[in-house]
Amino acid sequence: MRVGIEVGGTFTDLVAVDGDRVEVVKVASTPHSPDIGAFNALKAAGIEPRNVIDLVHGSTVATNAILERKGANVAFVTTKGFRDILFFQRHDRRNIYDLRYKKPAPPLRRKDCFEVAERLDARGNLVLPLDERQVVDELIPSIAEGRYQAVAICLLSAYLAPAHEAKVKELISRHLPQVRIACSHEVAREFREYERSTTTVLSAYVQPVIDSYLARFEETLAGAGFIGGFSVMQSNGGRLPSVAMRRNSITALFSGPAAGVVGAIGQGARSSRSNLITFDMGGTSTDVCLIVDGVPSSSPETEVDGLPIRTPVLDIATVGAGGGSTVWIDDGGMLRVGPQSAGASPGPACYGRGGSLPTVTDAHVVRGTIRPKAFLGGAMPLDVDSAHRAFEPIATKLGMSIQDAASAAMRLAVANIVRAVQLVSTERGRDPRDYALLPFGGAGPLLAAEIAEELGCREVIIPPNPGVISAFGLLAADYVRVSSATHRMPLAEEAPAALLHEFTAFRQKAEREFREMGLDGELSYELTINMRFVGQAFEIPVEIDPGRLAKLRASDLADEFSSAHRRIYFHGGEPGRKVEIVGLRFGVRRRLDKLPDFRERYSWIDSSGEINVWSKDGYLATKLIRADALQAGDAMTGPAMIEGYSSTLWIPPGWRAERDEPGNIIMRKV
Repeated sequence: MRVGIEVGGTFTDLVAVDGDRVEVVKVASTPHSPDIGAFNALKAAGIEPRNVIDLVHGSTVATNAILERKGANVAFVTTKGFRDILFFQRHDRRNIYDLRYKKPAPPLRRKDCFEVAERLDARGNLVLPLDERQVVDELIPSIAEGRYQAVAICLLSAYLAPAHEAKVKELISRHLPQVRIACSHEVAREFREYERSTTTVLSAYVQPVIDSYLARFEETLAGAGFIGGFSVMQSNGGRLPSVAMRRNSITALFSGPAAGVVGAIGQGARSSRSNLITFDMGGTSTDVCLIVDGVPSSSPETEVDGLPIRTPVLDIATVGAGGGSTVWIDDGGMLRVGPQSAGASPGPACYGRGGSLPTVTDAHVVRGTIRPKAFLGGAMPLDVDSAHRAFEPIATKLGMSIQDAASAAMRLAVANIVRAVQLVSTERGRDPRDYALLPFGGAGPLLAAEIAEELGCREVIIPPNPGVISAFGLLAADYVRVSSATHRMPLAEEAPAALLHEFTAFRQKAEREFREMGLDGELSYELTINMRFVGQAFEIPVEIDPGRLAKLRASDLADEFSSAHRRIYFHGGEPGRKVEIVGLRFGVRRRLDKLPDFRERYSWIDSSGEINVWSKDGYLATKLIRADALQAGDAMTGPAMIEGYSSTLWIPPGWRAERDEPGNIIMRKV
């Protein structure tokens, strides 16, 4: 049996595959200790860990440690003269009209920052040798006195020549073997020292947290007889064995959203759809990603709590518009949705767990698009009266009915998600009308048609069990390792040969690392070259097939850069302007075997007949059908609702939905 467990803000999802049998379970998350929720899911599914050969896990432990400032006590070590780099940051101001604006605070104090005497120039040549005596006599005693759990080492030019960083690490490890150490040349070997510093510091900050969390998880598994493989999802859409993840914890930041994208791509491919806009509307937020030819958009950098992190991630835009997002009125009397969330505890008012604030889920209950007796297949009945009571203050203040207030909240949630889609499509030079919308998450299919109408998407694809696609994506994910490095050179005739040399060195290293991780099998490689016009401040990623490197010419690279520039900026730049290569990003992938078809879980709740759903014209008589009862070729026209165990699909008037052979529901405007 293979099992994927994804811990979300509200629910923990499990998908188990045993031959052709698929088991799906959702249980409440336990934010104080996410691993408890994971093992609760195993128990609810009746799965014994000793029967599992492959367990894949995704969680928000690393992200929460940063957001809640619950990471390790970290010391920062840098080149003399650069102690304040984490506090100076950049000159950008995120909100220029906010008179009380403050730069994002790093997760340490100024007194936690230390300097060492050393210096390399901009080409990596030695200017001042490392003062090893200072490291031993001054730095190490200060770290010991401060009782630091982790040390982040980021010397100014270590991305060019890491010998000084490696020596500092060696000396600290020799005298303080219990302290965990993160070096910038191992975490993010790239120029731009501020971003490299924050990435290294945050990696050290979350490493002890992830290490202890995974160690606890592994210990519990071992106690239950588990002897299979245990891997963890990364932000880049691939997984790694837990042992490797504990050495590079920063890559685990957005494992849940990344897993959802991977699962959506796999399910869309079964219906021969490769150009997709995915949106995962869960309990806390909505995550949106653009898929072109079956490949998700990626980014070399992300942010958590305003702090930049240089690690490859899927290019996912997130907005606070989940099922648990609260509905409120601001100081100007305007209705707002999110980004605050009721979370898993107490949750929406309709959960009956003490929550009193109105949420998006409560709005669905009020409108009738979520049937209280059918939530989670009937395993978690909802409190209708509490949902109505929660919306009463909103409705009274706005002078409208409770149902109209709930509908207004829905329209705002739709607008928020549409804006997120535009961030990854229109603002990237892509027309959303050329893509199919693929919603998932517990709340995604409920708003899919309205979002598609706003964007002009002609088709909506709803996968089976949409509420647990992230857990399914964990099982569908390949093993992936991504490395990046700054390598500046002019785009001259000798450039392709230099690129081939760099790629060959990376391939040899990757093959060795995968053997050490016990990952045998055929490997495939990816190469992205960061290029720019000479004089520009930022670069454009250009993807190159590594198999072409041996025959590639400088003119070919120039053409590829011009095409990428034109796609983003609608012009290829000034003719004859010099181009330079700034950095390289290498990827290695070991693909998994094909998974069985993902089918709807059987639901024992009666979903037949008609119900009433509130619309702008009053109540609509709405057809009702159970998701697992809809066979290939079966179709229905709205207004209708298709209820499943993990989610409900709302088909508004003027839309038609049909189940296809792979199990997806294809919805189109009539």
